[in-house]
Amino acid sequence: MDFSLTSTEQQFRDELREFCSEYVTSEVKELTRNGTLHNWELHRKMADRGWLWGAIPAELGGGGRSPMEMAVFTEELQLAGAPIDAIGNIVLVASVILELGNDFLKSEVVPKLLNGESLASLGYSEPEAGSDVAACRTKAERDGDEWIINGQKMWTTMAHEADFVILLTRTEAPKHRGLTMFIVPFTTPGIEIQPVWTIGTERTNATFYDNVRINDRWRIGEVNKGWQVMLACLKYERGFAGGQYPSVPLIEAAHHHAETHTRPDGTLLIHDSVLREQLVRAMIDVEACRVLAYRTAALAAAGGQFGVEGSMTKLFSSERYQQHCDWFLDMQGPEGLLRWGTPEAPNDGEIEENWRHAPVTTIYGGTSEIQRNNIAEHRLGLPRAR
Repeated sequence: MDFSLTSTEQQFRDELREFCSEYVTSEVKELTRNGTLHNWELHRKMADRGWLWGAIPAELGGGGRSPMEMAVFTEELQLAGAPIDAIGNIVLVASVILELGNDFLKSEVVPKLLNGESLASLGYSEPEAGSDVAACRTKAERDGDEWIINGQKMWTTMAHEADFVILLTRTEAPKHRGLTMFIVPFTTPGIEIQPVWTIGTERTNATFYDNVRINDRWRIGEVNKGWQVMLACLKYERGFAGGQYPSVPLIEAAHHHAETHTRPDGTLLIHDSVLREQLVRAMIDVEACRVLAYRTAALAAAGGQFGVEGSMTKLFSSERYQQHCDWFLDMQGPEGLLRWGTPEAPNDGEIEENWRHAPVTTIYGGTSEIQRNNIAEHRLGLPRAR
């Protein structure tokens, strides 16, 4: 349980903090209020420093930064409020191609992703399947050396900025046995991208595939073996996911509000014992999240299995974040419901904005229900739900 950083890891943290202080400006963070948590200039600066390449495992030919370094990477960028939603997708897709892809995909796609030129999105979920990605109905039919794809995907976040999507399709048998995975360029004729706005004013997308024709060289993995590729995707998704620290700027905003606003009796909000307890409990939750994230990284560094620990970290951080938002929105009273851009909104609507964003964090990356199932089955030994 000693998660002290090595000198190399501490040096990397210092480098990240210096980078964030220089480049993650208030202007950069303000631009993310358009609903897209990505900034091309910032992204390319990170690529130029080799951080995208460094996130790829060494056994795949990448920079092979340690799991603890990647936990620090995620932590510092999140604490700074950097728009980094695209990075996890890049690491996942590049790693899966390097492990299971053909030479064409390795030369055509991976360099563009890791040099900051292109982004990738994930095409798993469908409108009627929810978290059951094996219920995929998007159809891929072979036509000689080509495939014709028809169907629809939901929650293809970053599709409007990306050049590629890793696309799960149905080729033959039902459920897990008849799936095939492709890397599909969004420039291919027949693809339509429609925006879907969340309550947190973030943009995700619905994507439609109408007789999309691609060459077989864009296939990744064997025909009807797409579930094995999907498992690799999950492996790299969990490997990249560190702690989640959205509560930190929220707590800072709440603390500032409490020290500068008064109750009806004229005393500062900060003197309210219930609010003080909530602030402290929120800070304790952040430290618990950090310990969970570092433990996951330590297990990964030791070569152990860490899927359950990743679920624990994600479940705890997102659920507690939502609770923190409820507490601190209530603290502001009715005015707290005013959105950013409204002159009367406390803290320029920062707490209200977090409050709308919080429910989304319990859904993407695996819903809280899926995380609980994973923990129940693989850590507590409970029977699988029927």
